[in-house]
Amino acid sequence: MTVRGYLEADGFEVVEAPDGPAGLQAVTRDRPDLVVLDVMMPGLDGFQVLRRIRETSPVPVILLTARGEEVDRLIGFTTGSDDYVVKPFSPRELALRVRAVLRRTDGGPEAAQTDAVLRFDGLTVDPDTRTVLVDSADGSTGDREVELSALDFDLLLAMARTPGRVFTRRGLLAQVWGEDFFGDERVVDVHIRTLRRALGDDASAPRLVGTVRTIGYRFVGRPVTGDAPPGRSPDSSADPV
Repeated sequence: MTVRGYLEADGFEVVEAPDGPAGLQAVTRDRPDLVVLDVMMPGLDGFQVLRRIRETSPVPVILLTARGEEVDRLIGFTTGSDDYVVKPFSPRELALRVRAVLRRTDGGPEAAQTDAVLRFDGLTVDPDTRTVLVDSADGSTGDREVELSALDFDLLLAMARTPGRVFTRRGLLAQVWGEDFFGDERVVDVHIRTLRRALGDDASAPRLVGTVRTIGYRFVGRPVTGDAPPGRSPDSSADPV
């Protein structure tokens, strides 16, 4: 059975494209809720298509790859995919991954609840509208909206909700990717780098996302309505990743 057959059997409506250029046209034309990209597509490969999608759209993307090398997976995450599935895979695994990514995009079962806007020095995160604003890079008055993938937004939100808390990589994987994640913990490091780059945060002197040596990460942004959490000291634990 084809990927389309797997997903349609699980209740999804599917639009199929035979190659990379046709896939890009389908994304523009049909505005799907999620894109499944085969790395080995003809015309343009999955990585090339993903990069072009990310120029205009934050739509969630899952990569399908027969390449087992870790470097290919990390390239995928760096260019903006939300998950990957390695061939051969079971129909159940693919359906689970699709549903997990869609839950992250939709905000999961708590999406209907009103969530307070999180405001920090130089950063605003709105969980309800899933928007992120940072200070304008040129120092002018006003904020700049930052486009993040669904996964990167959830990664930021998970840390920003509890400033100062230390998160292990495994803890972030469980909270953001889900308990059914299969893969290397180091994908967290790749997403942290992508997140820092999008936010304009410097790993050597972090204002927002700090590194805790040998353990993981913590959010070090300063809330605008109160003091920083006790014990927060970004300089003492920062270790560029």
